[in-house]
Amino acid sequence: MSLIEPIATAAPLLVGWTTTGLFYRRRLAAARRCPLTQLPTRDGWEKAALRRTLRGNAAVAVIDLDGFKGVNDTFGHAAGDAVLKATGHRLHLWAGASDGTAGRLGGDEFALVMSSDDFQTGIEQLHELLTAPVDWQGQQLEVGASIGAVPTDGLTLSEALAHADQAMYQAKGSGGRRGPRRHQADAKTSPEVTR
Repeated sequence: MSLIEPIATAAPLLVGWTTTGLFYRRRLAAARRCPLTQLPTRDGWEKAALRRTLRGNAAVAVIDLDGFKGVNDTFGHAAGDAVLKATGHRLHLWAGASDGTAGRLGGDEFALVMSSDDFQTGIEQLHELLTAPVDWQGQQLEVGASIGAVPTDGLTLSEALAHADQAMYQAKGSGGRRGPRRHQADAKTSPEVTR
């Protein structure tokens, strides 16, 4: 028996395993990306954010769109989708220019990890960008944005997210559409930015 016969027998199996592996790898990559905004989903964003925070000089922001439900209720879900797509695109561009990564946490909530250099000024610019009207079928759709941001110095990613989330809800104010979430208090205090 020559070596060619076992190779010829195994070749279809190898091609099948390779094809199946590529198929599942693509499906997994697609599952880690929001199909609407093309931003990483929570799991994918957290992995990228952890890598970015380990490099140091980082800040984390949590963003919630204000008035988004009103857009959906008034103009329909297609209009809401247009707002989410525009927000995802704007965040992606802004994050790229800020040595960071944006992600969609779910619904109308987003997260951002970025360089902490001048992040307070950057958050003001980001707020202006996110609250610019979205043109949809001749309508100017307007939403607000509540942003909470903290530098990650001395904090784990989970702690920084919790602080940024609290800052975002403070920015939203007591009249916001969601109540504050409860987090365990941390002995460390860090400067927070709210907008």
